[in-house]
Amino acid sequence: MLGALILIDIQEGFDDPFWGTRNNPNAEANAARLLTHWRAHSAPVFHIQHLSTTLGSPLNPDGGLVALKSMVSPRDGEPVLTKDVNSALIGTGLEKMLRKQSIEKLTICGLTTPHCVSTTTRMAANLGFDVTLVHDACAAFTGNANHGWREGHPLTADEIHSSALDQLNGEFATVVATNQVLA
Repeated sequence: MLGALILIDIQEGFDDPFWGTRNNPNAEANAARLLTHWRAHSAPVFHIQHLSTTLGSPLNPDGGLVALKSMVSPRDGEPVLTKDVNSALIGTGLEKMLRKQSIEKLTICGLTTPHCVSTTTRMAANLGFDVTLVHDACAAFTGNANHGWREGHPLTADEIHSSALDQLNGEFATVVATNQVLA
């Protein structure tokens, strides 16, 4: 049983240079591969869309870049749940939907690794879900983590991504590659 695929914030707004340098340029393509696999097995899919309340954010509805990217566009019957916080499990009804369908296993991917992906993964594990996190279907940005508190060199997007994954693997999720999930 595949469980549910949770696609987090794979939105046009993350193409904006506002976020800084990005790692893993194939994240969306890998998420699309996962989505195709879930659909082929008629397994449940949930799309999460971030609608920021921060003025000037590329993910604020006033900015016009909140649409989900076309390669992971939802089909009829696939829920699109909106949020304005990091966790896809706060204020969205996602947990209730999962429980109603007796779904215990989640496969998570999306943007960004250290923020909404990490927060959702942690909460899902704490709520008792068995979480698989697909590292090459996620990405991080330099601009999200280097806020000047740290002396020395700023972390690269790869370092931020890897650090977030290292903190999640084993305790909150099993971190795997797309090919492992599809095998």
